[in-house]
Amino acid sequence: MAITGITPILNVSDVPASLAWFESLGWKRGFTHNEGGMIEGAADRDAHGAAQFASVCASWKGPDGHEHGWQIFLCCGGQGSRGTIMPRWPGDDMTDGVWMSWWLDSRAALDAMHADCVHRGHTVTMPPTDEPWGVREFHLRHPDGHMFRVSAGSGGGDAS
Repeated sequence: MAITGITPILNVSDVPASLAWFESLGWKRGFTHNEGGMIEGAADRDAHGAAQFASVCASWKGPDGHEHGWQIFLCCGGQGSRGTIMPRWPGDDMTDGVWMSWWLDSRAALDAMHADCVHRGHTVTMPPTDEPWGVREFHLRHPDGHMFRVSAGSGGGDAS
């Protein structure tokens, strides 16, 4: 068996709002779907109503010159749970949403993204912190409680 990819699915309360949140952070929408099927142009809605399932995509060119990509599926009201417990202090991990690590290519990009998130009013639950395991990271909370550890390796690349 050769696994060729893995796609996390986030339970969200509003697919169009989640698409807008991810797009504000540089992700691109892949597709949108509702009871009528695929929505033309990956729009938020059509005659059959709002999107109920969608994808957001991110890509980067690696040092080998190849394009690498990731996607996250967004499912309205199903396939998992949303986070309801808000962290109480920076570094508090007591949340019940899905946690994922999101790697940036440099510490400067991480600091710039943190500043942009704060400027946009996104919920940052831990500021950029240099961790003893060799990464700089901050914690970003999706409106439905999912948590992203936004990280960059100490050498400027990802530490995965």
